[in-house]
Amino acid sequence: MGYIRSTLYLMFMWLTIPIATSIFLIAYPVPYKYRSKLISSWSRVTLHVLSFICGLKFEITGQENIPDKPCIIFCKHQSTWETMALQLLFTPQVWILKRELLWVPFFGWTLASMKSIAIDRSSGKKALKQVVEQGTQRLNEGNWVVVFPEGTRTRPGDKPNYKIGGAMLANKSKYDVLPIAHNAGEFWPKGQYVKKAGTIRMVIGPVIKSSELSTKEISHAAEGWIESTLKEVYEKTY
Repeated sequence: MGYIRSTLYLMFMWLTIPIATSIFLIAYPVPYKYRSKLISSWSRVTLHVLSFICGLKFEITGQENIPDKPCIIFCKHQSTWETMALQLLFTPQVWILKRELLWVPFFGWTLASMKSIAIDRSSGKKALKQVVEQGTQRLNEGNWVVVFPEGTRTRPGDKPNYKIGGAMLANKSKYDVLPIAHNAGEFWPKGQYVKKAGTIRMVIGPVIKSSELSTKEISHAAEGWIESTLKEVYEKTY
């Protein structure tokens, strides 16, 4: 049944993503803060369908920690799920991502319309400079900037490898960091077709004041909170 349900969900995505992408692109002349609400609505629909077809629900705690102005979001990246769930909480938002994602049909076109900060990860210091300059610009424009600090999806239990780019952006821009942990990888992990029924738990942590810390201190504080909280989530789940 898990395979059948996952296939039905995939069919839903295949049928509707081209339509949604077309709507996003047609709306491109509209200011981004309004276009982003379309993306948020689409994410809400897909998560409801995911719950209905695959039985994969979610709980979010810590929403009282969300500040009243945009900041930099450090989120654990284990699945496709969190890319949709974050859209429910933070609007408008932009992502820091590898530029190759922009080449993916439909999905990449949508990302390109979202003011994404698309970097060449092999360019080293040039990529870091781009993250700081464009990230600060996006924040000043009133956007939340989403950072997946490990740079790619990881499997539950993998040793964390946090990159410095997001922390450097926080240090240079003086915008605060909001850490987020979740266990989506237990139900919809990287490379696994079948999605397990259950309840994903996402926890939003307290704001990390970047103006008071160095780049390394920001990175260590975010990693420490995310990884320790994730461990607690696992312990409560099993």
